[in-house]
Formats: sequence, C-alpha cells, structure tokens
Amino acid sequence: MTTSQPLPTGTVTFLFTDIEGSTRLLRQLGDRFGELLDEHHRLVREAVAEARGTEISTEGDAFFVV
Repeated sequence: MTTSQPLPTGTVTFLFTDIEGSTRLLRQLGDRFGELLDEHHRLVREAVAEARGTEISTEGDAFFVV
C-alpha cells in the first residue's frame, strides 16, 4: 500500500487508471518516457489530493485510488 493514511470507510468510489498505449509510447519516447510518467504521477496525485482521495497503490503507469 502506498499511503499511511487510514483507509476510507462507508461508501467509496474506486478509480483505476492506466495510460492507453503506454508500451507504444515507451518505444517511441525511450528515456523521455520517464519524464512523461513523472508528470502523469504528479497530475494524478494532485487530483486525488484535491478530492481528498487515498492512493492505494501504483504499478508502472497504473493507479488504484479511492
């Protein structure tokens, strides 16, 4: 688990994300893909924080938040 926050209770919404075509992008961008992934992570985490969500886990370009 990524967070040290308590898990939400009650009615929650689950969000699973994935960058469509990430394998193709990785091949096209090479080493620059890391910059894209860092920006993606920053944007998702910012949106989750603004919505008072909780990041459960990440793997590669995928997020699981509630």
